[in-house]
Amino acid sequence: MRFDYIRLTTIITAISLSVMSTASLAANITVSAAASLTNAFNDIAKAYQQQYPQDKVLLNFGASGSLLQQMQNGAPVDVFASADQQTMDQAQTKNLVRAQDRINFVNNSLVLITPKKSNLNVRGLKDLQQPGIKHIALGNPAFTPAGRYAQAAMEQAKVWSTVKPKIVNVNNVRQALDYVANQSAEAGFVFGTDAAIMPDKVSVAATIPTSKPISYPIAKTVASKEPVAASRFINFIQSPKGQKILKRYGFQSAR
Repeated sequence: MRFDYIRLTTIITAISLSVMSTASLAANITVSAAASLTNAFNDIAKAYQQQYPQDKVLLNFGASGSLLQQMQNGAPVDVFASADQQTMDQAQTKNLVRAQDRINFVNNSLVLITPKKSNLNVRGLKDLQQPGIKHIALGNPAFTPAGRYAQAAMEQAKVWSTVKPKIVNVNNVRQALDYVANQSAEAGFVFGTDAAIMPDKVSVAATIPTSKPISYPIAKTVASKEPVAASRFINFIQSPKGQKILKRYGFQSAR
């Protein structure tokens, strides 16, 4: 009887320690990510939580520049993923992330899109000058990487001054996608992965060359209250499982 009591006590203690250990590892991870990552990161978060059920991933999407402003204003963020290097550079300069913690995890492309039912002939940037195009949906270059990439491309093609009056500045690439999809704009600029979400409503008129590859950096934040879990989530994104999800949505390997 004495032996059974001791064994039972040992088992209960072991179970309690196991529960306490799991609880101590549990974390709520807040991830602020570029709007173009919405669909992929929703799936990644689900897959991550299946593998690490003790964690909960809280996702916050928006224009990269807007997310940066939120962090500057004290928003609690554990992981930051932007759609360009410039925004992450600013985050690093403001000591919101550390250089050693940032990595490039995926690439994308910039595309010019038109409504699927458009009768206009648009094959490139110069075609945006035609009278039939009155509205061009563009993420505000002050906050959105896609907008900055597109403006730079139009300036390079020497059409920016002509088409600038037609520009409709929107909050992010997904809003630009919606404007074109519902025919509120005759053309717009988004990332290739965004256009792939609505193949029945938008057509890719052209893939726009950029001076540098469109690479997405990710980093845990300096202010993260869950640095271990934040690193775990970033490692999951780099894993074959995470990269497979990103590839399924049209993202390209950054390696």
